[in-house]
Amino acid sequence: MGLTNRFGARYGRRPKTKFGQIEELQRTKYKCPYCSKEGVKRLSLGIWECRKCDVKFAARAYTLSSAKTEA
Repeated sequence: MGLTNRFGARYGRRPKTKFGQIEELQRTKYKCPYCSKEGVKRLSLGIWECRKCDVKFAARAYTLSSAKTEA
């Protein structure tokens, strides 16, 4: 289960796997739309920041683009 081991035997398999997929997507580093470097991290719900060029912008809640959600 990876990231969802902290829940132990609670909540069931399906909710934990779905939660694990979403959490994995939100914690990955994305490509910045301004400087094209791999360094964008999620600050909070829909707020993203590039660590290289220090720009903050709004995007989707858990992923930067819809292309990574299909993985």
